[in-house]
Formats: sequence, C-alpha cells, structure tokens
Amino acid sequence: MPNTMRAISPVTWGGPEVLAEITLPRPDPLPTEVLVRVHAAGVNATDWKSRAAGGLGLWGDPPILGHDVSGVVEAVGTGTTVLRPGDEVFGMPWFPRQAGAYAEYVTAPARQFARKPAGLDHIHAATLPLVGLTALQALVDTAGVQAGQRVVVHAAAGGFGHIAVQIAKALGAHVIGTASAAKHEFLRGLGVDEVIDYTAVDFAEVLRDVDVVIDPVGGAYGPRSLRVLRPGGILVSLASPADDELVPAAAEAGLRAGFMLVEPDHAGLQRIVSMVDAGLLRPVVDTVLPLADAAKAQAIGETGRTTGKIVLAVAES
Repeated sequence: MPNTMRAISPVTWGGPEVLAEITLPRPDPLPTEVLVRVHAAGVNATDWKSRAAGGLGLWGDPPILGHDVSGVVEAVGTGTTVLRPGDEVFGMPWFPRQAGAYAEYVTAPARQFARKPAGLDHIHAATLPLVGLTALQALVDTAGVQAGQRVVVHAAAGGFGHIAVQIAKALGAHVIGTASAAKHEFLRGLGVDEVIDYTAVDFAEVLRDVDVVIDPVGGAYGPRSLRVLRPGGILVSLASPADDELVPAAAEAGLRAGFMLVEPDHAGLQRIVSMVDAGLLRPVVDTVLPLADAAKAQAIGETGRTTGKIVLAVAES
C-alpha cells in the first residue's frame, strides 16, 4: 500500500470552487478499526451544506468531505473480528463527524461498515449508506410506519427520495411522492402509488389524511406538510434543526413533528443489504465522476434536479 493518498478538501468554506485535490499521509487503523480502500464515494446534500457552512465545527484538519463509502478492507486494527482484509464493504462512518470519504482511504470502527450487497458494484453500493440509513431511521425508528399507512415523501425522485419511497413500499405503506411531472414515470417504476407535480399544484391543497410525511426539503414545506396530516400523524424533517420550531404547533394540532439526524448503524446496513438482495431496493445512479471532479459533482447536486444519486469513482471497481 502507498504511504500517501489523494483527497478532496475545501481550501476555505464556500462554493464548489473551493474544493481542491490534496495529498495526505495514508491513515492507519486503531484498535477495533478497519482501513478501507475507497472505490466509490456517494455525494449527498450534507456534503455541500457542510462545505458552504463550515463543516458544523466537526471536521478535521485538513477537512475532507464525504460520508458514503464503498470499498475493500485493506487492514484491520487490533481486536477487530467482524471484518477482515479483502472484504468488500460499505458504510457511513463517523457521521456527523468527518468521515473523509472523498479520499483513497478511510479508517473507522469496523461495526460502522457492513459487507456490501453482493449484487451491486461499488458505484451503486456507494449510493446507499447515508440515504438508506436516513430513510430506515426516519420511517421505522422515528415514524414507526405500519403496513397500510399513507406516507408522503417530498423530493421523491432525488438521491434520498428514490430510496425512501422504496423502503416505505417495502414496509407495506401506501406511498405518495412529490416530484416534477418529468419524473413521475420513474417513480411509478419504483412502486410509488401516487405522484404529485409540485410545480403544478399545491400538495397541501390536494392531500389529506396522511399518516407520515418525510421532508428533506425544509423551509415552507414543513408548515404546509402539517396541514395534510391526520390526527396523530408525524412530520419527520431531515432538512434543518430549525424545523424543531414546528414541534409546538404540531402538538397543538394533535400531531408530531421534529428534526431527525441519521446515525451510523451496522444493523441498519445489514437490513439494507437484505432489501437489496430481496429485490425490494434498487439504487439509481444519476451521474458518475472521478474524484478530481468533486466540485462539479457538488455543483450538479446543488441544482436539485438529479434523478437518483451522484457518485465519485475513486478507484477501479
């Protein structure tokens, strides 16, 4: 193995243009950790939000972006028994602290990874950890979705949304997605029961008696989403901690609402693998770019017009 690695770091906080390729010493795994050679890194909204906002004060020196990893275990630290060199793995290590997925190597606790789905290459596996765990924790742990419930997923065709709607369907929900008309056929192909063109109608005027709303958009979507919930329903916001301001208003109306942040979860990753293996979950890749084009990848992501995920190819799969 080389003693150094390429990585992507912001030279300052700001727009995509601040991202630059740097060379760093390759890390070594501590006890219970693994060293993973990154083959692909998923690109998520949290990446460009952190780049613009200063990393939430949780980044290293130098800061390295990215949380979604798919790659191969190269070495293991003392005491590690769940993984071994040569294992193909995927994960979302350290979140919300720096994981450094936009790099050729990462180290993290072994149990923050899982063996990747055998039927997926690294590019497709890299799409899943952050959005898959977010959807699972939002739908199952936070909302407690039951079969037959009506679930709305906003921005349903995006990197997060297209995974969330599939997981909701796997839970037996009646799934409603908001997306532009051009993406409705795509969503129906994923099993979405109803699609609403948010550019043509106000979803808050046409929806009623919804049990769960999953909102990765934020802003005005939160208050408007409360209007579509039935008594006892829940709005799970993934956009901003500021959405916790909706809690009192929701409680007064007999509803629940609040902001949720995803956590690393080995068991959740294994459940995602089971869904992929069973044909219940199919990640879709919108764009693949080399690691050196991370700035371009984030600029594309910030348009909010992707169908599926953006992925950085870091090493040959």
